[in-house]
Amino acid sequence: LSWFGRIKKSLHGDFGSICLLLFLYLLQGIPLGLIAAIPLVLSSKSASYSQQAVFSFAYWPFSIKLLWAPIVDSVYWKRIGRRKSWMVPCQYLLGIFMLLLSYKVSEIMGDEDSDSNPPNVFVLMLMFLPLNFLAATQDIAVDGWALTMLSRKNVGYASTCNAVGQTAGFFLGNVGYLTLDSPDFANRFFRAEPKPYGLVGLAGFIFFWGWVFLITTTAVLVFKKEIDYSVSNKFVSSLYEKDDKSEELELGIIETYTVLWRILRLKPMIWMVLVLLTGKLAFAATDGITGLKLIGMGMPKDKLSGMAVFLTPLQILLPWAIGRYTSGPRPLDVFLLAYPYRIFMSGVFAAMVWWTPSFKLSSGDFSVLLYIFWIAAYCFHQVASYSMFVSMMAFNAQVSDPAVGGTYMTLLNTLNNLGGNWPVTLILSITDHFTFKNCVDQQTKVILGSCSTKVLEDECTAGGKVCDVVVDGYYIAVILCSVIGIIWYKLLFIKIKYFQKISRNDWSVVKR
Repeated sequence: LSWFGRIKKSLHGDFGSICLLLFLYLLQGIPLGLIAAIPLVLSSKSASYSQQAVFSFAYWPFSIKLLWAPIVDSVYWKRIGRRKSWMVPCQYLLGIFMLLLSYKVSEIMGDEDSDSNPPNVFVLMLMFLPLNFLAATQDIAVDGWALTMLSRKNVGYASTCNAVGQTAGFFLGNVGYLTLDSPDFANRFFRAEPKPYGLVGLAGFIFFWGWVFLITTTAVLVFKKEIDYSVSNKFVSSLYEKDDKSEELELGIIETYTVLWRILRLKPMIWMVLVLLTGKLAFAATDGITGLKLIGMGMPKDKLSGMAVFLTPLQILLPWAIGRYTSGPRPLDVFLLAYPYRIFMSGVFAAMVWWTPSFKLSSGDFSVLLYIFWIAAYCFHQVASYSMFVSMMAFNAQVSDPAVGGTYMTLLNTLNNLGGNWPVTLILSITDHFTFKNCVDQQTKVILGSCSTKVLEDECTAGGKVCDVVVDGYYIAVILCSVIGIIWYKLLFIKIKYFQKISRNDWSVVKR
């Protein structure tokens, strides 16, 4: 047998299910990648950081899906299936929504060559927010279905399907779209005569995937049957009566919310919530603005997003390499080592942003050497970022109460995701206020006044003058976040060490 045949045989009848899961997770990644690409497009259209902050709310549903996850797990139509009752409607709505959006998105995004018709960012956020909400709900349903779709022997492949499928979908929705939309890519490889637009625009890309969602969802509804493994069970009158060897409880809606409240009331959990929700504020400017800043300097969107191709092998290998240091009783030691290093990388990124314009060529693009420097910098940044992520997830897995393990881990993951989103939204919303510009006469070099607001900037440029940046808010934001990070580290270092010293029973909602 070939290697493919051996793998297929080893899956013992689960090969088709694994292929289906990979495709479902790939579909889920498409809107996520597309939403992540929109800020780069907005930046190329000179959208302000405040406008980017408005659009960043479209990211939030994945970070707060725990709020409605118990409903998705408990309410369903038995005739269709527990998971298909949610997955099928969500994917149909995603398809319909994308088809409708494809007819209006060009108008909402504005004409690229005209400042008189700028992007309507608020409407854009309102259009993409439901897409992310539906994708998050589909994720809850598919995660649950994966556990029953696969045999007990192969259920471990569920997380692999999630990681591989969602990564592939994100890549297609992000790098794939930006590449197809790039005039430079189209002119270089597919056209004899250059044109000012790419092979496929945003409207066409969304339209295509809208039909893919509708067609494939219909196929799943008709041809893939769901086996019902649900059992009716009563919530234990007191969780505290469960013994050590009990398996994870199957909880209903009310019971799940009750357990979540009990977890949040645990003494060490109160401090953990603070750590998870505030720890990433130190990196908000670097993570949320650096890419936008590079686009604003003229770096092509497809080339910036294309750097992810070189980071993918590192992202696959890092968790394995870091895992040997986080598998012991003190995984957060890695977190504490990586935190100041990641703050240092924020300074490196700021220096490289300042350095970037000196690599600009007469053609408008940048030197290949600059892209090599940025790929190297992102690689070092990934080491710090993944070290923090893997170590925190390892600790969360260690302290999660086995009796309510799924609920416990989902809560911690939700807090971790939310802790990465709200700081970026906050920093984007205030960075414009740190930026100061002067209106300058090009001929006399005389400063005619401030042009820090959009209205004043338009008045300045309309009169043939130049609006020069005196103080760039990006650098102020990086400094502010770094200072906050250093203070945070000093204040909570001992508390994070303390997390590893206390008994694991202190983290349990089911006392033994």
